[in-house]
Amino acid sequence: MPALDKSLIDGYLAHLSKERRLSPHTASNYARDLRALAEFAERGSLTSWKTLDSQHVRVFAAKSHAGGLNPRSVQRRLSAVRGFFNYLLRERVVTSNPAVDVRAPKAAKRLPGTLDADQINQLLDIPPENALAVRDRAIMELFYSSGLRLDELVSLDLGQLDLADRTVRVLGKGRKQRIVPVGRKADEALRAWLKERGGLASHGETALFLGKNGSRLKHRAVQLRIAYWARRKGLPAHVHPHLFRHSFATHLLESSKDLRGVQELLGHADISTTQIYTHLDFAHLARTYDASHPRAKRKT
Repeated sequence: MPALDKSLIDGYLAHLSKERRLSPHTASNYARDLRALAEFAERGSLTSWKTLDSQHVRVFAAKSHAGGLNPRSVQRRLSAVRGFFNYLLRERVVTSNPAVDVRAPKAAKRLPGTLDADQINQLLDIPPENALAVRDRAIMELFYSSGLRLDELVSLDLGQLDLADRTVRVLGKGRKQRIVPVGRKADEALRAWLKERGGLASHGETALFLGKNGSRLKHRAVQLRIAYWARRKGLPAHVHPHLFRHSFATHLLESSKDLRGVQELLGHADISTTQIYTHLDFAHLARTYDASHPRAKRKT
């Protein structure tokens, strides 16, 4: 019996990497999802992608959900399948996309968790006891100052930071570029880190944030260091990088009420994504970033 041609999955993943420029994290998720689809198809004795129809995809989605995947993960899995079959259509391997009309279970809207201003101040009160502590404070100050995603932060090179102008140039999802302000506290922390960075950096390393081995800091290392400082400061156990982004957005909206401005700062393609942060009663404090963000106010 002929086997399902799984090399087409590799071809699609290469297409994603080169042409769509998805982040490594997203590409890894898609690879996992499509391999799960291939295993499902083989268990059903399918030997060609042409024979996989919409009913197969519905059953695949249902079994994924029954197996423990939450609705958002099933949505992502179906997105991977739709993209894969669009690729197969383009390559003339199949004549239709069986995933087009298949929908995932509706996900419940979740309000993002946040830290309040006192918790943020407590977490960011890090003594400069060594170079890594100075680095960690700079990382967390920048997260909270500028609303960066974890992938955006670890990808930063020195040339993307302009402390003279107090801005950072970020490459977000889909390699879309945006320039966001850097608050006064983050500026101070970054300047302190740059004085320490030279003593750690490997020759020719361009990354802004480094591990103790002198090379670019990894995603997992950032997560572990933030969790370490949260425990040390007695904060809730589940403090993670994205919590700074949620807190940034919520606190800025509380002060400014400028939903469109916060959308641009966060790099959201759709304003409906930003609207999840409007669940609180907003105070009217100021309109501009420097005047409204708790750690961005300029000294007078």
